[in-house]
Amino acid sequence: MRLLVTGGAGFIGSNFVRRIIDGTFYGISQVTVLDKLTYAGTLKNLEMLPKNSFEFIQGDISNPELVNELCKKHDAIVNFAAESHVDRSITGARDFVETNVLGVQNLLAVALINKVQTFVQISTDEVYGTISKGSWNEESPLLPNSPYSASKASADLICRSYHRTFGMDVRVTRCSNNYGPYQFPEKVIPLFITNLIENKKVPLYGNGLNVRDWLHVDDHCLGIFAVLTAGKPGNIYNIGGGRELTNRELTDLILRKFGRDESSVEYVADRLGHDLRYSVSHRKITQELGYQPKIRFEHGLEQTIEWYKNNESWWRPLKK
Repeated sequence: MRLLVTGGAGFIGSNFVRRIIDGTFYGISQVTVLDKLTYAGTLKNLEMLPKNSFEFIQGDISNPELVNELCKKHDAIVNFAAESHVDRSITGARDFVETNVLGVQNLLAVALINKVQTFVQISTDEVYGTISKGSWNEESPLLPNSPYSASKASADLICRSYHRTFGMDVRVTRCSNNYGPYQFPEKVIPLFITNLIENKKVPLYGNGLNVRDWLHVDDHCLGIFAVLTAGKPGNIYNIGGGRELTNRELTDLILRKFGRDESSVEYVADRLGHDLRYSVSHRKITQELGYQPKIRFEHGLEQTIEWYKNNESWWRPLKK
């Protein structure tokens, strides 16, 4: 398989590429990474890989000429490219619509013309909105509450339309909150870790009772690979970690790892439209494709903390 990985220099995309190159994921003969290298994408995420193990191209998924040339040379696309930070979407939604909606539509249109065999769109559980109890399945309605999640839901629907209208092999994954090495330090876990390394306080939204399901990036990429290689055209697959925590519980766990207490918490005004709880059922991907998360959250969190302690040269320039 000749694979084009868009957004492959970002947190999740680069992890997926590293797993291909180290042999964890098999059957891929050629890897090309396309990334715009905005603030959250950096070649540092790929610099440890052999130079001849993949091709890197800096560019935008919204560029039809560039995407056309790449689609001619590849059998499949996994699209990680996205603006993904909710807070940034609240202060300015335009970039989210341009990348997450128009960029995806351009990828699909050009891939269709070039008869790319399989297109995997990486989405998010946030498209479902908030749920007070139980868990969403793949048939749950889309009720996004932020400009970010609305842009991702729009892309999901465009993907669906290309499958239903043109018979294109499009598959969509929706993951819960990711964590792990190489995550941009504006996200909650690396932000809290790096703040504590710097002896700063950690900012906790509102009362801290918002609930998230946590998924290690390695487990997420295992699920994506299963969908790429064995998923069904036109299908949606939730990928969950099975570890729900309130933001307050998450904060306390991280504080304990650093030997800190409540005095290291700074309560800040709650995010606008802050969803109370996300929870996805990954029963479908487990039953159909054999996926199960492998990394226990406490163990993954300890590994992540150690990585940030040992890689200050990676994250300190990004925090500036």
